[in-house]
Amino acid sequence: MIKRVNLGGNPNIGVSIAVTEKAAIIPPHLEESMMDLIKESLEVELVKTPINGSNLAGALACGNSKGFVVSKYAFDREIEAIRKIGVNVERIPDRLTALGNIVLANDFGAIVNPLLSDKSVEVIAEVLDVEVKRGSIANFNITGSVATATNKGVLMHPSASQEDIKFVEETLKAPVDIGTVNNGTPLVGACSVANSKGIIVSLPTTGPELARIEEAFGFLEGYL
Repeated sequence: MIKRVNLGGNPNIGVSIAVTEKAAIIPPHLEESMMDLIKESLEVELVKTPINGSNLAGALACGNSKGFVVSKYAFDREIEAIRKIGVNVERIPDRLTALGNIVLANDFGAIVNPLLSDKSVEVIAEVLDVEVKRGSIANFNITGSVATATNKGVLMHPSASQEDIKFVEETLKAPVDIGTVNNGTPLVGACSVANSKGIIVSLPTTGPELARIEEAFGFLEGYL
């Protein structure tokens, strides 16, 4: 299921919401109608909590079916809110805070910013229970911002090379396509959230872009 919507007028959905197969971390004051749309589209349990005291959970947390990783600055109450629904979450020791921007992951693998420390890579590998590789996409180290990954497919920055595509397919064990969202925005991870059951993109996303998204993620039910 594909839905088009803006989050309180903001098209950067992927910056505000962190999604896995099981859960979505959402801003605490998100309106009821948006909460219902997320639950219906992605079939996930919702966790209403800031991360690092910020409502930008999509930029500050990353996860898969096994759990979430967040920065060392996440508050105890935020960690407990996530754990309360039975989801594992751990902090990484790095100074880098925007885990959602610098980690691209699904249930089969993860690609992280090359600047992350060995210890942080170990924590990510343990929590997400996947092989973790350092790398970039289209020469960007913000792998979580320039791509959106599910267990069924990956949509990446249109400047990604064939080498990038091969690397991501081998690491995440899912087919890759390139495209844009939000009427030409190449930062697809910042403007979309997805799992194997659905995807939510920003409202300005065009018909041709939606067609490419359907192809990339395998959704055949159409869009609103």
